[in-house]
Amino acid sequence: MSGYWIVRCQYNDEVAFLEYASKATSVVEQFKGEFLVRGGEQFQMEEGDYERTVMVRFPSLEIAQQAYASEEYKEALKIIESNANRDFIITGGL
Repeated sequence: MSGYWIVRCQYNDEVAFLEYASKATSVVEQFKGEFLVRGGEQFQMEEGDYERTVMVRFPSLEIAQQAYASEEYKEALKIIESNANRDFIITGGL
């Protein structure tokens, strides 16, 4: 079963976001993840107010969890922790 990161987010500092995105992309690649959705046009149909959606598929749920818990990803999170609003889940799926 694949594992997924599903993130809805609003970033308040473009420079910090770009630095975070670069580091997060490296983590995704390191753990053999594949971006399925990365920004792009979206239509808010129900509640919520996030400007960006990201979905990443990993080979397994365990690998998705390991990627999130990695020291590299923790460093990336430090960059945006004070200037972003996010809803981040890890889930299993097809």
